[in-house]
Amino acid sequence: MPENTAESVASRRPWRRGLLWLGFLGPFFFASYGLSNWLAARRDDVGSIVFNWEYQIPFLPWSILPYWSIDLFYGLSFVVAGNRQELDAHAKRLLFAQLVSCICFIAFPLKFSFDRPQTSGIPGWLFDVLLGFDKPFNQAPSLHISLLVILWTFYARYLSGIRLWLLRAIAIAIGLSVLTTYQHHFIDIPTGALVGCIAVMLFPLTPQTGLKQRDPARFRIGLYYFAGSLALAATAWTLAGAWLWLMWPGCALAAMAGIYWLGNAALFRNIGGHMDDAVKVLLAPYLIGAWLNSRLWTYRNPAPSEITPDLWLSRCPSSADIRQFKLQALVSCCPEIAIDAGKAPIYSIAMLDLLAPEIQQIEQGVAAIDAAGRHGKTLLFCALGYSRSATVAVAWLLAHGLADSIDSAVARLRGARPGLVVSPKHIRQLESWQAWRESAR
Repeated sequence: MPENTAESVASRRPWRRGLLWLGFLGPFFFASYGLSNWLAARRDDVGSIVFNWEYQIPFLPWSILPYWSIDLFYGLSFVVAGNRQELDAHAKRLLFAQLVSCICFIAFPLKFSFDRPQTSGIPGWLFDVLLGFDKPFNQAPSLHISLLVILWTFYARYLSGIRLWLLRAIAIAIGLSVLTTYQHHFIDIPTGALVGCIAVMLFPLTPQTGLKQRDPARFRIGLYYFAGSLALAATAWTLAGAWLWLMWPGCALAAMAGIYWLGNAALFRNIGGHMDDAVKVLLAPYLIGAWLNSRLWTYRNPAPSEITPDLWLSRCPSSADIRQFKLQALVSCCPEIAIDAGKAPIYSIAMLDLLAPEIQQIEQGVAAIDAAGRHGKTLLFCALGYSRSATVAVAWLLAHGLADSIDSAVARLRGARPGLVVSPKHIRQLESWQAWRESAR
């Protein structure tokens, strides 16, 4: 078997396709950027959003260097991509950010309001080049910050250790430079980060084939999340400068509404217990609430419950739980919580809370437990360990002849884990799964 050398990997990179993408996105960037600035410049109602503390931000001429460095990372990304799927998804993220930003620049133009001091030397020359095509109207959302989020997520896949820390330092320098070069006001940064995070959520670099759940309850639950988002927006409207802090949880709840309406748990971008950083940032208020909820509901029953000597059922485990119970593999039914399992492999079935699983998801869960069991002692879990994971556990007991009916399987689980809830709609899906299994024999 030939060695998988760096040269052979590099030779398989779709760099020619990457150059085609760059050849399209480069001119499109300047054309759309120029058009939005030109249209904004023709209006006489363009204002600014500035917080009082921003007047204390110093102008640092040398920070134009990290500001410009993003162009290098942008161009190189098209030849670094390891495969066609990754390249196309990355390019779509960049295109999405460009389109959304330019639409905002045209529909809701803002302008930068500080006078930039004169500079000389190399920084002065770089500012002159920048001002040759850049105008003060491309403000919120900051496209610079949107691209930074997308590029950070892209390059972080390839780096670890000191190189990853170096990338983080460069990313922070680039992010701060939009303020210290007097290119953007602060409001442009969180709005730009929002666009970048949404792009990362919508276009996965690694294919995910999770099933969409068709339970009609997803529309009602999504409506609750959306109503919460609107309530935060209405509250923010009355709070002057504090509104910015409410925008974050409001956007997280709006994103959750979209996930439920689509019935698509894969949008959490949780693979093997790990989420994309940008998705974690976007959903952070919800994710923190989900984790706290898992602890509050299970504080009287935090420990895993033994179903068989090799299969245990619990809430989302901590790293301490994994070590204490000597767990050798995990099966996750809760894509909304990321965990650190150390060296233990994680098998994931992306299922949304409070929705009935699809028949195929139940079957995937049974197969995942079997695969995890080859590693040894296995933990099956969801946020609380009471419903989603319990439904999969019922199916596994039935599949292996450890229970002769759904009722007896539920009773066995409830004896091991009091508080367990398998709702009528979950029972109906288990009955449908049984019928499907019989017909497949």
